[in-house]
Amino acid sequence: MSDSEPSRTVGAVARLTGVSVRTLHHYDQIGLVVPSDRTPAGYRVYDDADIERLHRVLTYRELGFPLEQIATLLDDPSVDALAHLRDQHALLIDRIDRLHRMVAAVEDMMDAKDNGIRLTAEEQAEIFGQDWLGDEYAAEAEERWGDSEAWEQSRKRTARFGKDDWRRIKAEGDALEAKLADALRSGVAPGSPEANALAEEHRSGIDQFYDCGHEMQVNLANMYVADPRFTKHYDDVAPGLALYVRDVIVANAEQQRS
Repeated sequence: MSDSEPSRTVGAVARLTGVSVRTLHHYDQIGLVVPSDRTPAGYRVYDDADIERLHRVLTYRELGFPLEQIATLLDDPSVDALAHLRDQHALLIDRIDRLHRMVAAVEDMMDAKDNGIRLTAEEQAEIFGQDWLGDEYAAEAEERWGDSEAWEQSRKRTARFGKDDWRRIKAEGDALEAKLADALRSGVAPGSPEANALAEEHRSGIDQFYDCGHEMQVNLANMYVADPRFTKHYDDVAPGLALYVRDVIVANAEQQRS
């Protein structure tokens, strides 16, 4: 080690990296991260290369690698470290997916406690399907509109909904989407009487949750094309349906204002 290169005691390295002194001693004992030098008093000290190795160890540990495998990855030049990282990356993606599902389940329970919703998670999946988007948007909606009158109206109204209510709402929504898809395929022009009737039916569906004027309906319609998750939902029903629904709603609202 050169005279200009800093050296650090085990205590200093523990403070620098957030790793306990006990863990550093363990890494030293098993030969994973061994301090390269000693002070005149005989204390072992770490140089920059030692600390760089420690950070690599900590990165692998964060990814879930066992210590024995980390030692192999760092010291055996024949080991394909990139291949190991790719395998671990796939495992992490699976773990993230599981965590997302757990978060959604916890949010379901929080909403049920807060809002008095009488629909279990199993019933929601039964009625809306496994890919229902409601849970995904719940936290975002509350963050955006949690202080609004519409949010309070929705919270109170949905608290009174039972399983039959949600079945009816789902059936009505599916039927409306089918009619909108038929109108798109048939070339029904936005702003025509038939398209305006569909726009008003859409607004009536929203009115079940909160009072939805035409301006608020237009804001929702713009979100159908701005948010790729909404766009996918509608376009899975019929290609181009999200944009068509937006245009139908906007044209109807403009006529209502004139």
